[in-house]
Amino acid sequence: MNKLLGNAPRHPGLWLDEVRDADYDWHHAPIACMPTKTQGRQELIHLSAQLAQLSQQGRWLVLINPPSIGYKQMLANAGVRMDRVLLVHAKDEVETLWAMEKALTSGTSSAVITWTQSLDARDNRRLQIVAKSARAMGIVLEDVNSHLHGDVRIEQGSLFGQQSFFSAVH
Repeated sequence: MNKLLGNAPRHPGLWLDEVRDADYDWHHAPIACMPTKTQGRQELIHLSAQLAQLSQQGRWLVLINPPSIGYKQMLANAGVRMDRVLLVHAKDEVETLWAMEKALTSGTSSAVITWTQSLDARDNRRLQIVAKSARAMGIVLEDVNSHLHGDVRIEQGSLFGQQSFFSAVH
């Protein structure tokens, strides 16, 4: 066995290719696509209590392209630490998805919320691939007023019927 290891580090913890947080299995972080008719106002109200908890952990809450819906006041009223909110203003859809991908996989964010128009099948597939290495919870709020037909969603269902969407993160 010693000859097989050669000069490799002896501690098994050093053999892992990726850093993992003991409190959370980052490889099962979902990215949810939610259609919205209120520019994400209702969804943000439902998520604000969980976002407040996440903001206390010291990681970033990343908001990408938020519209002017009074989100700052909603989050502040819910007890979110506003010094842990990072705003990203992307110039187009490509940059928006790139920013979301980087925020989800960086390990410095606990939640990433993105406002966008409708996603096509290619963008949905890209997010499915990102979800495999995501280290934060991701939410894509799609403006349903921008399209009339239903696209394939990464994850659909009644997320608000759950006790807490972010209950796995502590």
